[in-house]
Amino acid sequence: MDETSPLLGEPPQENAELLTPNLRPRHQDLIPTPCGPIKRWSELSWPVKIYFGFTITSLLALLALTSLNIHEQRMKNATLKEDNEDNLTVSLVQLVGILFCGYYIFRGVLQENRQELVVFMLSVMVLIIRSVVNFVVLESEGRKEVLVLVRFVCIVVLGFVHVLCASLLIWRHNMMAFRVGGALDSLQKQYCLLTLCFSMVMFDLQAQVCLCILIITSDSARFATNITILGVGVFWACATAAVGAVAVLKEVSVLVWIFMLQNLPQLVYFIYLLYTVVKNWSSNDSHTEEAAAITGALISLLIKVVLFWGLIRLVRSFGQGLRERMFASSS
Repeated sequence: MDETSPLLGEPPQENAELLTPNLRPRHQDLIPTPCGPIKRWSELSWPVKIYFGFTITSLLALLALTSLNIHEQRMKNATLKEDNEDNLTVSLVQLVGILFCGYYIFRGVLQENRQELVVFMLSVMVLIIRSVVNFVVLESEGRKEVLVLVRFVCIVVLGFVHVLCASLLIWRHNMMAFRVGGALDSLQKQYCLLTLCFSMVMFDLQAQVCLCILIITSDSARFATNITILGVGVFWACATAAVGAVAVLKEVSVLVWIFMLQNLPQLVYFIYLLYTVVKNWSSNDSHTEEAAAITGALISLLIKVVLFWGLIRLVRSFGQGLRERMFASSS
């Protein structure tokens, strides 16, 4: 009898490559990154690949255009002594938003992160609304300028394309929670909660940076005390976001509580900011920056409330094996 017969030979070794697709560990098909596992480029469908490339290209073009506008506005302020601080402030906030949108679309597509796709879509809608309002309030001579008209048409048309495509990505079936957490419902819920908390940490960082820009470009930032507070505030916001990201991804309970304590000085500064804005409200004819600062502070406060709620629930589920699955080697 043949010695290689199954009756006499050794039983075949179980290999992950020989298992059926339903039995193979799904998380090993993903690429581990410091921010969590992402899908391989080969897994994306051709329409998604085309849209991803189109989005990155349009964001780079918008980034270059916004940088050019900021340079022109600074030159006008320096040479013609024009009071154009409101437009410069909005352009700086838009520049920060574009950089974060690139991050959001990357995670939204490769990690199927719905909340970041939602924020990306909302950011595009805000950009469309701002462009329409700016174009409407322009004088008739300004609307006839070729650069202004081309920029307006491109932003509106490309913006609606992004809103439509992002909506389709948001409503498509999401399999990342199952691929990372496996068949256990508890791990799937923990993964969804973890991605929510991590996204909220990044949303809060964006809100903090934009809020600092609004304050720096305002008249109140000329005081030495506020400049010192803002300098420390930018560093503190980045350090807080780093601690929060590590705490969420690495499941470190101590860092979660440290992150919450780090947010207390920011809440105190929000109260100080609102007091300063209300106190100086009647001294300025234009209240654009004041209203934007209040809106940014309230948005950041709302983000912190949702983030704290998610962290309190997430810390109870640490140690169930999700971290090991998220950062497992693909070998």
